[in-house]
Amino acid sequence: MSLVQTSDAVAAALAEGRPVVALESTIITHGMPWPQNLDLARQVEDELRARGAEPATVAVLDGQLRVGLEAEELERLARTRHAAKLSRADMAVCMARGGTGSTTVAATMIAAARAGIGVFATGGIGGVHAGAESSFDISADLQELAQSPVTVVSAGAKAILDLPKTLEVLETLGVPVIAYGQDQLPAFWSREAGLRAPLRMDSADTIARAHQMRAALDLPGGQLVANPIPPEAEIPRATMLPVIAEATRDAATHGISGKALTPYLLQRIFELTEGRSLAANIALVLNNARLAAEIAACLCALPRESQP
Repeated sequence: MSLVQTSDAVAAALAEGRPVVALESTIITHGMPWPQNLDLARQVEDELRARGAEPATVAVLDGQLRVGLEAEELERLARTRHAAKLSRADMAVCMARGGTGSTTVAATMIAAARAGIGVFATGGIGGVHAGAESSFDISADLQELAQSPVTVVSAGAKAILDLPKTLEVLETLGVPVIAYGQDQLPAFWSREAGLRAPLRMDSADTIARAHQMRAALDLPGGQLVANPIPPEAEIPRATMLPVIAEATRDAATHGISGKALTPYLLQRIFELTEGRSLAANIALVLNNARLAAEIAACLCALPRESQP
């Protein structure tokens, strides 16, 4: 039996050369409460299908690494309490134990690469946490971007992070960081992070060609596409900075760290913004899915002889 189990729909799309976009599942189990988590998961999948791309939600169910979930499996995952939050370090352990868990950006990239999927849509990636010079709290997502050949479409790194340090680590690791349609790096809920992006691209076709060229050059790793949140859904950076600072102080007061830190901060920010952050999160995830579908379609349309 293959270690990666693709759904019939995903397997057919891959065999026929149709666009496929991978989706993570941590946002379902750790990012939103029931039933909003299932509603968003369905919305994102529907958004991809409406644009001609097959969604491939990734998760570990009963020890199987699944790429593409059936409707009942998606609901089961959304209802699951205490699902493991899986990254590179613990995904294999969960599988060996026959467990169930959701995949982070890093784990989803691993699964996508093994399944032959080149494009992945998410909300925001992990990165360098504030105070990392003392705590060494740096997400495995950054190293994975340097290893797995997947183009990740996000709204940038999560704004709760130390964004200048995150950008510096990505540069050190040789990961292309591409702002879509603007010079400024976006900051998740906000369209601008106060940082100039290393690269700018204005079309899905250019991003797809850059993905292909990395493979042709045999360069390891993928690309990070930073897609700004739609203007009508944005929470300006000046509004978010004091909210993030307060949530971070609260986390320190309660001794929250490690894998529990990001879910705590997101929940606290949701409370402090009276739900506005969640509405923005939903808008940016759907926006990223739309761009990812375009990139996947462009990648499929490239001449076969020029593909790796």
